[in-house]
Amino acid sequence: MDALIKSIRPTKPTDKTAEPRQGELDPSEFMAVAVRADQPRPSRAEAEAAVKTLLSYIGENTAREGLLDTPRRVVEAYDELYQGYHQCPAEVLNRTFGETAGYDDFVLIRDIEFTSQCEHHMMPFYGKAHIAYTPVERVVGLSKLARLTDIFARRLQTQEHLTAQIAAAIDEILKPRGVAVLIEAEHTCMSVRGVAKHGASTFTSRFTGMFRDNPAEQQRFLSLVRGPNR
Repeated sequence: MDALIKSIRPTKPTDKTAEPRQGELDPSEFMAVAVRADQPRPSRAEAEAAVKTLLSYIGENTAREGLLDTPRRVVEAYDELYQGYHQCPAEVLNRTFGETAGYDDFVLIRDIEFTSQCEHHMMPFYGKAHIAYTPVERVVGLSKLARLTDIFARRLQTQEHLTAQIAAAIDEILKPRGVAVLIEAEHTCMSVRGVAKHGASTFTSRFTGMFRDNPAEQQRFLSLVRGPNR
């Protein structure tokens, strides 16, 4: 599933009414932190007051013992759950290594666990990301791809957008011969509320370069991700 997102590179339309290309990202989404220094934000006290208002809305007595400290705890939890807004994805991928001994195949990291929050209901979705890229001379530390996943996941997201962001950041910053990203996740906005279908999984994928253009490489990636023991 590919989302319709802003263009990352200028296109050359044949006329002024040409539509933008689909599935490309604005580099500001992964080259810098998401929160600008000049962006106005409520104070912590105002955030805690908002939590208290929501507790009252659902019919709770905010003065009872068990809820007295809940607004503070919720705001502290938000600081942790949404820390990706204050982290820079580009910095994670900046340091690379050239000691590859001529390695010319793709690098795959499978089963990167993550938890994110649905931007539609602010409810968790969680699962695993599988990421591969084919380096050109230099490689990035393996833990950096897991950290990159966490940065984007710790923002309000859709799974489609999360998949596209991870692939675009690796493609733009590392300039590999190709990137492959597959994400499988369960969404609590579907399993806990609404249709309440527990165990339903959503799969999204994104391929660039050799993975997009070469079906054999794409299939090899998918075979390694699924594996005979899965």
